[in-house]
Amino acid sequence: MTDATAAPDRSARTLATGAISIHNAIFSRIDGALSGWALPTLARFAFAAVLLMYFWGSAMTKLGDGIFGLFSPSTGAYAQIFPIKAEAVLYDSSQFSIFEKLVILAGTWAEFILPFLIVIGLLTRLAALGMIGFVVVQSLTDIHGHHADAATIGAWFDRASDSLIMDQRAFWVFVLITLVLRGAGPLSVDRLLGIDRPKHG
Repeated sequence: MTDATAAPDRSARTLATGAISIHNAIFSRIDGALSGWALPTLARFAFAAVLLMYFWGSAMTKLGDGIFGLFSPSTGAYAQIFPIKAEAVLYDSSQFSIFEKLVILAGTWAEFILPFLIVIGLLTRLAALGMIGFVVVQSLTDIHGHHADAATIGAWFDRASDSLIMDQRAFWVFVLITLVLRGAGPLSVDRLLGIDRPKHG
């Protein structure tokens, strides 16, 4: 290679190296300044804006009548959580075992408690982990218990992006995984209690 051709190659490499260095310097500063608080805070905001009232509305349909409805689930709760058995026993709640009733109560309370904990940022990692489990069980119940159709289930890596289960709930879980990995961030009860306090030094 002659000096005439080597010089442009060196210039191109120097230019590329300089551009990469500038890129890395800019985004490492942005990451250092924002990601520690912005990611978990925005994840909690997105959860509150999109999913809080969804889960609370769903939980409300599972409550029984009167002041003790929180301890006496509605017929709809049995139909939503154990749809196949509910249909088989003609929606007679007395035909359900104590274990099944406890599962229904736990599912109802979880829909109230876990989203609330995430929004205020209390025990956030555990609450987000619980919500991931809830969403997985919810999705399996929709598919196998409620016999969701192919359009509702959807598929990944296709041209559609609007299916209820595979598409939408993938983003729900992504937000929740962010909270499991990053915690609640500084604007949270966790931080006030000293949970997930950043380490210095």
